[in-house]
Amino acid sequence: MKKLRNHLIGVDQGTKILFSDFEDGGDMWAGKGSRARSVSVKFKSNYKAIPMVHVSLDMWDMDQKTNQRADISAENISTTGFDIVFKTWGDTKVARVRAAWFAIGEFAGDDEWELY
Repeated sequence: MKKLRNHLIGVDQGTKILFSDFEDGGDMWAGKGSRARSVSVKFKSNYKAIPMVHVSLDMWDMDQKTNQRADISAENISTTGFDIVFKTWGDTKVARVRAAWFAIGEFAGDDEWELY
């Protein structure tokens, strides 16, 4: 559990299209090659400390003839942003994916100075 010590709590959120491979026959749709994608997200404002980040599939379009496998996560979380990582494996063919995310954490107050 993350405990927040600050009265200035910030929540940022958004959606991000990770890929759309069906249009050009990319690796995810072809079912071969790289089976992972990473997309960077920058927060609208910097957090005071590393925030909690949640990601989820907001839209996915998969071939019904193959097994549907997906793993989505937030990696490399910092005070300025993070990476959304989508992975699949085996014979799964993914046409496109959009992720939703939100971050919650502490912001610095106007009276909190950094001298050095």
